[in-house]
Amino acid sequence: MRVFRKLLILIVALAVLAAAGAGLWLWQGLQTLKQPVALDEPVLFSVEQGTSFGRLAQKLSDDGLVSDPLWLKLYGRLNPEQTRIKAGDYELQPGMTPLAMLDTMVEGKVKLWSVQFIEGWTFSDMRTALANSRRLRKETTDWTDEQVMEAVGAEGQHPEGWFFPDTYMFSGSETDLDILKRAYKRMTAVLEEEWENREEGLPYSSPYEALIMASIVERETGVAYERQQVAGVFVRRLQKGMRLQTDPTVIYGMGDSYDGRIRTRDLRAYTPYNTYRIDGLPPTPIALPGRDSVHAALHPDDGDALYFVARGDGSHTFSRTLAEHQKAVREFQLNRREDYRSFPAPGAGADDNEEN
Repeated sequence: MRVFRKLLILIVALAVLAAAGAGLWLWQGLQTLKQPVALDEPVLFSVEQGTSFGRLAQKLSDDGLVSDPLWLKLYGRLNPEQTRIKAGDYELQPGMTPLAMLDTMVEGKVKLWSVQFIEGWTFSDMRTALANSRRLRKETTDWTDEQVMEAVGAEGQHPEGWFFPDTYMFSGSETDLDILKRAYKRMTAVLEEEWENREEGLPYSSPYEALIMASIVERETGVAYERQQVAGVFVRRLQKGMRLQTDPTVIYGMGDSYDGRIRTRDLRAYTPYNTYRIDGLPPTPIALPGRDSVHAALHPDDGDALYFVARGDGSHTFSRTLAEHQKAVREFQLNRREDYRSFPAPGAGADDNEEN
């Protein structure tokens, strides 16, 4: 009986020692997950859709981000809520621990990239930016403009002007079509909001005509405080039955033939966008207008100017009469364009006897 008791004590002692040793071994192993990983620079780590937690642990080990996948797997067994990882691309930073990396993946803090659409760009410029974005998944590269518009929910619409210029952030799982849909939705929302709060008595029959005007304002000036003045000139010209006579529409109508210069023959040529030859607005926008230009088109300046001419520094001189305008033209533009005497300078400044 005494021998049995001693044997039992020995077994219990050995079991306690084994448990203590196992606990110490487990504690030490789990502590490695709290130690910073040796990274000299950020590392991009991708988690595919449907990746299991065990596969994630093994991949982290294969990439040298954890010393032994066993410890991460055991941690997951003890903390099942920390195994709900989300797919995506993650930027792992120097100084992060394996547990910090895991937290990032559980919270879905994926790496974001950006693509920028600039105010005044054309739809073609925008599609080029999407095609050149290395991280963005391409879905529409080979699509026609008509296919793009159908996909964003605007079947039959001309694409120019319908996409809001901004910086768009995206994750590795998004496509160029996702960005296009966001930009289209944003522009329609901005246009709707600005249209609802528009000034009374404007010469537009629809929000689309306001969008066309906004695109012209966008292309005519890069000086923020001038947008409403420029819009005011164009609105008054429409109200008086005068032609807009604005060079950016001519350039848009010239398409690929534009080489950086507008000549007399270009101003005389008929295109649907040559506002020296057509009455009213061109048939579509000519660029991506920003919100400020949309606002200016719907809240034009109340002045009495009917003309403006570029100073050469980005700003303009505004004139009430043709005589004042011609004087400003002689001062700022006379020697700046080929064959100028036949047709005057950009910006609602052509010879008014060409109208009507």
